Amino acid sequence: MNPTVDFYFDKSKWPKETAQLRKIALDCGLQEELKWGTPCYTFEGANIALIHEFKDYCAYLFFKGALMHDSEGILIQQSKNVQAARQIRFTNLKEITAIKAALKAYIYEAVEIEKAGLKVKLKKTAEFEMVEEFATRLKKKPALKKAFEALTPGRQRAYLLHFSQAKQVKTREARIDKCIPQILEGKGLND
Repeated sequence: MNPTVDFYFDKSKWPKETAQLRKIALDCGLQEELKWGTPCYTFEGANIALIHEFKDYCAYLFFKGALMHDSEGILIQQSKNVQAARQIRFTNLKEITAIKAALKAYIYEAVEIEKAGLKVKLKKTAEFEMVEEFATRLKKKPALKKAFEALTPGRQRAYLLHFSQAKQVKTREARIDKCIPQILEGKGLND
């Protein structure tokens, strides 16, 4: 156990559940670290899984879950835009203890994926939807197009997803207008 992570469990909304998830990960020989403000379990420096919690559930998140076999059918893709990670969600301690052996097997499989050096094939930025309103702005403003293309692929994807999630044209246009200065400064959506 890493004492720098204890605070997370002390303030947990799911104390019994997250404590059990912590024990399972540590029993599998993983190192416990604090990353992104949550307990992250690593093998030889590679991220394997983390524990995170939400209002309605707590979960293991496997960083390369998309590569796992999911023999129990319990891995969940959080949204259509999540490419690599997969979750296993829990709402009570009994759910965790009932599949403890399977959870360990999933952790060991994730470690083997790391040992093998496997990578999730991610979609290219060009494969993400670009809303018409933003495409039009890029055509009309060469400086905006140049600045957008100079962004890292991850930053480009974040903007494209942010714009495409708005259902109404007015909302998409407002989002684009708000983000243009950041794009021109070479900043990402959350910078």
